[in-house]
Amino acid sequence: MKTIEKHTTLSANSHTTQKLKYYNCCVLIPTYNNYKTLQRVLDGVLEYTDDVVLVNDGSTDETRKILSAYPQIEQIHIDKNQGKGYALKKGFKHAVSLGFEYAITLDSDGQHFASDIPIFINELDISENKNILLIGDRRMNEAEVLAQSRKGNKVSSFWVRAVTDIELHDTQSGFRLYPIKQMQSLSFFRNTKKFEFEVEVLVKAHWAGTLVKNVPIKVLYDLNERVSHFRPFMDIARITILIIWFLLVKYFYIRPRDFFRKVKQMGLRQFLKDEVLGSNDSPEKKAFSVGLGLLIGLSPLWGFHTVIVIFLAIVLKLNKVIAFAFSNISLPPFIPFVFLASLATGYWVLGQNEEVTLASVTNNFEVVTSLKAYFIGSIVLSVGAAIILGSLSYICFYLFDSKKVRTNG
Repeated sequence: MKTIEKHTTLSANSHTTQKLKYYNCCVLIPTYNNYKTLQRVLDGVLEYTDDVVLVNDGSTDETRKILSAYPQIEQIHIDKNQGKGYALKKGFKHAVSLGFEYAITLDSDGQHFASDIPIFINELDISENKNILLIGDRRMNEAEVLAQSRKGNKVSSFWVRAVTDIELHDTQSGFRLYPIKQMQSLSFFRNTKKFEFEVEVLVKAHWAGTLVKNVPIKVLYDLNERVSHFRPFMDIARITILIIWFLLVKYFYIRPRDFFRKVKQMGLRQFLKDEVLGSNDSPEKKAFSVGLGLLIGLSPLWGFHTVIVIFLAIVLKLNKVIAFAFSNISLPPFIPFVFLASLATGYWVLGQNEEVTLASVTNNFEVVTSLKAYFIGSIVLSVGAAIILGSLSYICFYLFDSKKVRTNG
């Protein structure tokens, strides 16, 4: 019976080894002062593959002595500890130079099981999209883990979802499969040398079109063996700063970029037909979305239009696509005309007979008087446009929806 079980295990391992070779996938292990568990981790990985890249991030314990017994693996030794992010970047670059296209990473602290390697390579094998980044889900609500680790993962997952809009149960797991060849085009910050790099690579890969998802894995937290180098205050602070920056990038660059890419791909006419007129929202909701977009787009909140309109659309449960589309009435080519219209409206409200032309604004611009007129005018113009055009759009949406119902009937 034991012979049959052993044969079955060897056969399964052989299948995984073949798949790892087929996909040019190596195993990348960053390590720092984990001499208690390092040998067990290496022996487990070597049951599946000899294509191992180990990055010794300045260990000061017995790591070098242990590694001397493994001449068959690729070793990178860093003189002084730099951080996990630095070690991963170094390892990715070296693995690509060796011809690998994918890398499965796992920590050397013993929390990961090498026997889960087949989960990653099998998921890659069945996925139609080979540009995929897989993150091991430790199922931390079920596993016997430290409350601090569980809480930290929840916070990280919440903010990653805020930045990427994808639902991930575990965003801090170091057991991952990376499409390292595809990732060559990504640019990473030089200062993300610690644990925050694993958040950075996740977000930037997603923004670049990589599919990011969790796969279930086992986890072991042995307090007698495990040495964690995660610093709760400093590392969470570094991750927080990175997330804040990513939120700004998301709303000021990624959202507008994706919007215009979609419009370009579909064509303006098809976009309006499918995303605006064809939306399943009620005429009232679509009309309010148009009004919100115009209200924010014509307001004097330059530089914050996108983030404000998306935030309000979410809070008010309106159509984000329609609201965002109409907020772009203040695109750079239209800005001079919006400014002139606001200025003219402001002079009219203040009862001032001022000539408003582009030349008069450029050559004879009285800052105090003109800015006062502009702010008053922009508020009146934005509110007026939102009410008038929002009402007209309601009529159009209502008629279109009625026509659509009659056609379908």
